Amino acid sequence: MQDQLDAYLEHLRSERQLSPHTLSGYGQDLAKLLAFCTSESLSDWRQLDTPRLRRLLGRLHLEGQSSRSLARLLSATRGLYRYLLREGLCESDPASGLMPPKGERRLPRTLDTDRAAQLLDGALEDDFIARRDQAMLELFYSSGLRLSELVGLNLDGLDLPAGLVRVIGKGNKTRELPVGRMARQALEHWLPLRALAKPADGAVFISQQGRRLGPRAVQLRVRQAGVRELGQHLHPHMLRHSFASHMLESSQDLRAVQELLGHADIATTQVYTHLDFQHLAKVYDQAHPRAKRKGSTE
Repeated sequence: MQDQLDAYLEHLRSERQLSPHTLSGYGQDLAKLLAFCTSESLSDWRQLDTPRLRRLLGRLHLEGQSSRSLARLLSATRGLYRYLLREGLCESDPASGLMPPKGERRLPRTLDTDRAAQLLDGALEDDFIARRDQAMLELFYSSGLRLSELVGLNLDGLDLPAGLVRVIGKGNKTRELPVGRMARQALEHWLPLRALAKPADGAVFISQQGRRLGPRAVQLRVRQAGVRELGQHLHPHMLRHSFASHMLESSQDLRAVQELLGHADIATTQVYTHLDFQHLAKVYDQAHPRAKRKGSTE
């Protein structure tokens, strides 16, 4: 079973070209599934049936696993069995028809437009690290990049005169995105300093030693900027969420936001309609003379 699992993960890495982060998540979930099979004395993936899998989900739910985590485990299991079925290594998918327990859907955290401006408009030193970090923050917020997309960005993906950036997203899919005026200016200030560091390759964002910045380094720099400018925790995906929310508030064009974010399914993008409604409801409560149903009458 372990050999077949390893072969599937290699298939995801080499043929599906999943990111290391996504691949790690699949590996962790499927290791959990394999450990359960071992505890049930199963020696073949054919022996795992729907009642056993349902029992595993119930046990993990009682242990406090979130609905989202259980959904991810089911998704990983379905992916594994699609592979096994295609390879002729089993005859059915025990996860077929199973649904995780429903849980409360958490809305993504975002910055409002004033806080985004506060983050990006602070005093800026004219040096290598400050210019680089400013360019990263502006590009995250301007174009809604994923962390992996920014880390993997090369110079040939930038067309600053045209105001475009070309990134490789999930599933190795390429998309072109607009780059706003402030992000273009930040990149124009950064790129001459980058050239002085004798880059090891074509990476847009590099260390002072000329090496491509990794995901952990970018996360650290974003977190430090959040503490310094806003006094709060900040991560790259919060800037992506903020980009999507602010675009939807202004445009009301869900399909366009879906394209910009690179979501395969519009249902993934629809979470931002809930954020948009929260914004509209707040405006309504503040503006409408009979909106406040609760309040002091003394």
